[in-house]
Amino acid sequence: MKILVINPGSTSTKMAVYEDEQPILLRNITHTAEELAPFDAITEQQNFRKQLVLDELAAADIPLEFDAVIGRGGLVKPIAGGVYEINQQMIDDTLHGCVMHNHACNLGCLIAHEIAKEIGCRSFIADPGVVDELSPLARISGSPLMPRIAIWHALNQRAIARRYARGIGKEYEDLNLIICHLGGGISVAAHEHGRAIDANNALDGEGPFSPERAGSLPAADLIRLCFSGKYSEKQLLKRIAGKAGLNAHLGTNNMREIQERIKNGDEHARLIVDAMLYHVAKNIAAEAAVLCGHIDAILLTGGMAHSEYIVNELRRRIGFLAPVYTFPGEDEMQALALNALAVLQGKRDVKIYS
Repeated sequence: MKILVINPGSTSTKMAVYEDEQPILLRNITHTAEELAPFDAITEQQNFRKQLVLDELAAADIPLEFDAVIGRGGLVKPIAGGVYEINQQMIDDTLHGCVMHNHACNLGCLIAHEIAKEIGCRSFIADPGVVDELSPLARISGSPLMPRIAIWHALNQRAIARRYARGIGKEYEDLNLIICHLGGGISVAAHEHGRAIDANNALDGEGPFSPERAGSLPAADLIRLCFSGKYSEKQLLKRIAGKAGLNAHLGTNNMREIQERIKNGDEHARLIVDAMLYHVAKNIAAEAAVLCGHIDAILLTGGMAHSEYIVNELRRRIGFLAPVYTFPGEDEMQALALNALAVLQGKRDVKIYS
């Protein structure tokens, strides 16, 4: 089976071609601020990014002949985990309907569906960031006006969970896991026998702060800031996601640069990073209560899991809960390809978005 994978990010579009489980083309197409400047909305970048994907295929002499095209899922309405066939309802919701977040991942289903339609094959998304398998208790907040929702790194977390399970000769559905994705945003989820029964809203301000996100903030102080007249709505939203976290405290979200500053004696940078890790560990420990202490393993993944300093500090704080394993980076491209392959081979049911 030949599968085209498309994974749009804020400043790049990752693409891959797989033959069954083997990648035959991997590309990371970067986009400069100047290239993206003419587009007012993320969805207006669809044709621009699609053409870049087609250009890469042409340059690699790969014909437009695929059994499926799978894209990174967007921030549509909350849905259960799994593989979804892209349909008109999903396209409409992404373009005009319930999407509340202007994020590049929303382009995944749009580009995948358009290419698939042109060549006459199936198109899918899998485990988008709005996967919602929360327990009824997890949905309830202190205000009926604001029930809890999850926006998290569902695709990578579930891929890592399955990889860990395979490595110990078990199924994901047999295990209780706490998984923490350490990236520009940080998501922490409790996985109980194949379902993420609790996860934070890592985009909108819940959980630990991260290189780019503010995490949980004092609610009353935030409300006062909103009515202070000092900031517009757009500016404040940036202070939640984008110009927040390490970026707000230290002027950069580049962990390599920050760790170099710490190595050179920057004690303020060390304090802020240690505070971030303190709050990450606290959130991981909170998920232990969700699982009533029955934890098979804690898995750390994402770009920051490459850092020995970060992993060691988290292990020092949470190692008493369960064995801690690291899976640095992210497994999204392979995860998308394998999800599409499983559907094509009849090993996994495809779901209908509605």
